[in-house]
Amino acid sequence: MKNMSSEADDNHCSMAENADIDMMVKEEIEVHEEPVLSQDVEVSVKQEWECNQCGKSFPSNGILIRHQRTHSGEEPYQFKQCNKAFSRKDHLILHQRAQSGEKSYECNQCDKILAQKGDLKKHQWTHTGEKPHECNQCDKAFSQKSHLISHQRTHTGEKQYQCNQCDKDFSNNGALINHQQSHTGEKPYECNQCDKAFSRNSDLIKHHRTHTGEKPYQCNQCDMTFSQNSNLIQHQRTHTGEKPYECKQYDKAFSQNYKLIMHQRTHSGEKPYECKQCDKAFSRNYKLTMHQRIHSGEKPYECNQCDKTFSQKCILKKHQRTHTGEKPHECNQCDKAFSQKSHLISHQRTHTGEKQYQCNQCDKAFSRSSGLINHQRTHTGEKPYECNQCDKAFSRRSILIYHQRTHTGEKPYECNQCDKTFSVKCNLIIHQLTHSGEKPYQCKQCDKTFTQNYKLNIHQRTHSGEKPYQCKQCDKAFSQNHKLIRHQRTHSGEKP
Repeated sequence: MKNMSSEADDNHCSMAENADIDMMVKEEIEVHEEPVLSQDVEVSVKQEWECNQCGKSFPSNGILIRHQRTHSGEEPYQFKQCNKAFSRKDHLILHQRAQSGEKSYECNQCDKILAQKGDLKKHQWTHTGEKPHECNQCDKAFSQKSHLISHQRTHTGEKQYQCNQCDKDFSNNGALINHQQSHTGEKPYECNQCDKAFSRNSDLIKHHRTHTGEKPYQCNQCDMTFSQNSNLIQHQRTHTGEKPYECKQYDKAFSQNYKLIMHQRTHSGEKPYECKQCDKAFSRNYKLTMHQRIHSGEKPYECNQCDKTFSQKCILKKHQRTHTGEKPHECNQCDKAFSQKSHLISHQRTHTGEKQYQCNQCDKAFSRSSGLINHQRTHTGEKPYECNQCDKAFSRRSILIYHQRTHTGEKPYECNQCDKTFSVKCNLIIHQLTHSGEKPYQCKQCDKTFTQNYKLNIHQRTHSGEKPYQCKQCDKAFSQNHKLIRHQRTHSGEKP
């Protein structure tokens, strides 16, 4: 038996369908990936920055800018003691060390100059791929000892860097420094193309790529490119199947740290994101954002083929399939296909007969959690969805939407074979069966078939003898509700 979340809703969209969710989730958690992670994969940088004066191409915009100074003669780095100027900062440093008598160390595979011999050695490992520092608790290895130390804390759970303004602690100092800026609100790094500002320079650099479209990180196993190294690392785990983040309370493992944190909230029941307009709270920030649109009425996602707008991107995506007819989710046991994954999952249970969601107040069971939630309201009498044009209330949001169309007269579902329109999609589906002649609901006890499920249910009572509609004034019972209503008129004397 599965537990249900109170946040379940008929309209809920899965993470997999919502392309924006991953980014929203990563922003909501003040947890920074360990620097060690970037050492675990080989990163290919796409050659896409071309000089417009000589045609040479470079792996990043910064290297291109540095190269262009060979054409312009620009030398922005000046040594104040002798007035010498240089086109590159590391050349200035080299000159300064030569003046002071200090040694400098130049890489023989690229043009980088480093101040210390040890730094040169570490840098050269980026060319050779050497990782001499091995973890004694797993098979991971690292090019730098500091990265190994950070990684080992994932085994011990040690978080030695604690914030002095709240109770949060971190496994590395860089993550603590970044977190502390959330208290000060300081954002010293400003974008010169828009009015956004950032607390970290690295965040500004990432943001700039939204203006330039730059995606310098390329997967070496497929042709996908990414604007951020962390996104490349996460993508590469789809090739390797690696799931380094393990839940200590359960045997589940995850490819990304934020997914582990989300999972852990299913154990703790933590819901840190509270709505300021009502008393609802959520385990995820994106769920709060979507909930707040109920209060504001905001529908930022617009269909480019009709004038409809939606509060969620995934709902827009599903809607657009009504225009394209796309049904990407295919059943592997029959030839049916569906526009939504949830519909496929529900359909597959018709093959297995599985009904895993059981009511704790009666013996009914359901194949979907939303079906159970809706059913339980028949016990509680709860009707949380109120019409803002009349005093009616409903137990399900979908029924409220259908009801509101009685006020607006809207009939958004149009038959593609005739000019009939319908306010409810299921009525369109039933109507279309009159064109196709299809009768998908078959009786298992005889060979009769039906266009609608409720007709099959009524027919099956002829086999079972079930008569669920009982008269309260006498002992008669009926297999269909309309027969009971007709019978009750014999008591009341009412004439139809």
